Amino acid sequence: MAQDSMLKFVGRAQAYPAKRDAGVRAEDFAEIAARYAPPTAEDQAGRCSQCGVPYCSVHCPLHNHIPDWLRLTAEGRLREAYELSNSTSTMPEICGRICPQDRLCEGNCVIEFTGHGAVTIGSVEKFITDTAWEEGWVEPLVPGPARGQSVAVIGAGPAGLTAAEYLRGHGYDVHVYDRHDRAGGLLTYGIPGFKLEKPVVMRRVDRLKAGGIVFHEGFGVGEDASLDDLRQRHDAVLIATGVYKARALDVAGGDDGRVVAALDFLIASNRKGFGDAVPAFDGGTLNAEGKHVVVVGGGDTAMDCVRTAIRQGAASVKCLYRRDRTNMPGSQREVANAEEEGAEFVWLSAPAAFENDGTVRARRMRLGAPDASGRRAPEADPSGDFTLHADLVVKALGFDAEDLPALFGAPELGVSRWGTVLVDGKTLMTSLDGVFAAGDIVRGASLVVWAIRDGRDVAATMHKWLKAKARAGRVAA
Repeated sequence: MAQDSMLKFVGRAQAYPAKRDAGVRAEDFAEIAARYAPPTAEDQAGRCSQCGVPYCSVHCPLHNHIPDWLRLTAEGRLREAYELSNSTSTMPEICGRICPQDRLCEGNCVIEFTGHGAVTIGSVEKFITDTAWEEGWVEPLVPGPARGQSVAVIGAGPAGLTAAEYLRGHGYDVHVYDRHDRAGGLLTYGIPGFKLEKPVVMRRVDRLKAGGIVFHEGFGVGEDASLDDLRQRHDAVLIATGVYKARALDVAGGDDGRVVAALDFLIASNRKGFGDAVPAFDGGTLNAEGKHVVVVGGGDTAMDCVRTAIRQGAASVKCLYRRDRTNMPGSQREVANAEEEGAEFVWLSAPAAFENDGTVRARRMRLGAPDASGRRAPEADPSGDFTLHADLVVKALGFDAEDLPALFGAPELGVSRWGTVLVDGKTLMTSLDGVFAAGDIVRGASLVVWAIRDGRDVAATMHKWLKAKARAGRVAA
């Protein structure tokens, strides 16, 4: 009987939730598409082929039980579908919104390979958990029996929040320290509302606070306390700061305030969405309104900046990327959304200089021999340069790690030559006893779903280490 509702991919077409008209959605920061209505979600889940080797799960960093909760959804058993989805992910509705499914689960869907179009996994995942919130199925975080040990988590992004949730569930006192005035990390301040509306993040944070996790917001480790101070206060420490330092752009000029970092631009926009006072936005430095904007980069952060500038009322928005469309790292869906909303992509181009007359001299590029990663490396095209008008240039070239040993006053903290924190491959402990690390600060700038996976993994190793520490303490006593 279960199979009666499945295997409908031949006779049932792929259908994503309808997007709002591009001209309308470009006027606000609300998410661009509503979620499915129940019959549609169940119909789309029923397209799953229930294949013997579920490549969707294999290519999901969390190894979510995707075919199983698709089947439950198709059968109308939504609460069971939610519980199964929630069993492997602390933020399924967030992943459903912002994961690049076209590169992960949906991109590896078996029926996609047959030409029938992938199951719309992300949209169904979002539908399941949004329904769970509305119906009251999302249970409070219940701490385990008190263990008498405490943990410090530095960074309230997806890795830190995930680890905090699991550790609180094990019965530890958990304190989360974050330099921003709101928890969530890039989920809160780095991702625009049209991809992830902020109440979706805040309700997750509020659930953790209600479960007894103590948040120290506006707390800068290295300023308000050193890493060693936290080690003295707590039995274990997790570094989950993410990577925030903008990669440099080696281009002449740009000292007149026209060139800004992507994260500064996005944080200012998100703060305005919260109703905060943002002088740099109000003064025009981090506001695209009425300006000719050039965004440099081809990843998802660049797409966020392009689409944010459009919503702020830019006169024009161009995105310069040194490779072609096929070789860009960002989601093709995001490129399509940006084009629909009025952005112009200038492929095979890179800035050569920021001129004093308010223009950008750009260099035409071409793809040469493959680089170390196998991608064809861009090189200057001898056909020459061209000029673009730019009142505001946003650098979206990715992020590197900050100098944590210096920032935290911990010169003995081991880091790689890229500044990422070095950890033992099995325990995820750093060079400092009882100090662990997870997320982008270990692996480099990556996806939210990988940060959640890392938070889940490090919570397990920390739990094991803390139990051993407690046993040793009892023996010594």
